[in-house]
Amino acid sequence: MKIHNIEVSKFKAASNTLNGLVMFKVDALIAEKQPLEGIEPSSVISMTEQNARVLMALLKSQLAEFDAKKPKSRHGRHG
Repeated sequence: MKIHNIEVSKFKAASNTLNGLVMFKVDALIAEKQPLEGIEPSSVISMTEQNARVLMALLKSQLAEFDAKKPKSRHGRHG
């Protein structure tokens, strides 16, 4: 497995698919990363606070779209 440093410069758009994936268009700088000895190799995604707030808003919007597509729940009705 290759590992990377991924620095998000800008979120451009978000969408979701019928099979439950949320997809983001981003401008990002991506560089291969060497694993640190003794630490499980993982890719790292970094972003500014402003971009984190944009991501949160986009996620909320996409989750609302998923919820709108689901049939109405019948919570509280047993039997």
